[in-house]
Amino acid sequence: MKAHVTILAVLVTLTIPVLCAAAPPRPGPYVSGFVGVSVPQNADVTSSSYSSTNGTTSLTDRVEFDPSINIGGTGGFDFGLIRLEGELSYKHGNIATITEQGGTPLHNADGNLGALAMMFNAFLDLHNASPVTPYFGGGIGFAAMHLSDTFVSEYDYPIYQEDDDAVFAYQAGAGVEIALNRMLSLDLGYRYFATTTAKFGRDRDITTELKFQSHNAAVGVRVKF
Repeated sequence: MKAHVTILAVLVTLTIPVLCAAAPPRPGPYVSGFVGVSVPQNADVTSSSYSSTNGTTSLTDRVEFDPSINIGGTGGFDFGLIRLEGELSYKHGNIATITEQGGTPLHNADGNLGALAMMFNAFLDLHNASPVTPYFGGGIGFAAMHLSDTFVSEYDYPIYQEDDDAVFAYQAGAGVEIALNRMLSLDLGYRYFATTTAKFGRDRDITTELKFQSHNAAVGVRVKF
């Protein structure tokens, strides 16, 4: 434990002079890339199936996801106080558990949900004399959603069928930009991301509807020109 504390203290000590010597971020065009973790929120999933004997049957499940990857890139222009950018990102969640309405758990859930998001963002940058610039803002766009075939032990057929849908998406968040020099900076950010209801299997026997919502943290590198 003492060794870990000592190493951390040395790293902080070596980093402080670098940050103090770094220039504040400057306006201009930029590109960035980021990677981090996405923590999807529990989703209420409505599924409808049709058969000639029972007609249409609707069920509501509670689905929990495992944390997974959040990766993407941006390109935009820093005007000084306002920063505008386009963003392409991918978020993913493996289905961990499925609970039927009434509290009955289904076992060995196997499926996943992905979102390829194309967003237009606007951020307010709180520039100051230091190399650290806090910011906050959000964006709107759309997400191309993909739901895989999803199986559980209780049934020998997928309870959710593989399909794609495109829906409206929005996000809000905040972070800090840490300038390393006049061109290069680190970006530590958080985003809350959500979509409207996606509908899968429109032309199939089983339709599935759900919203995708996630908390996302990322570390990025931003290059200004």
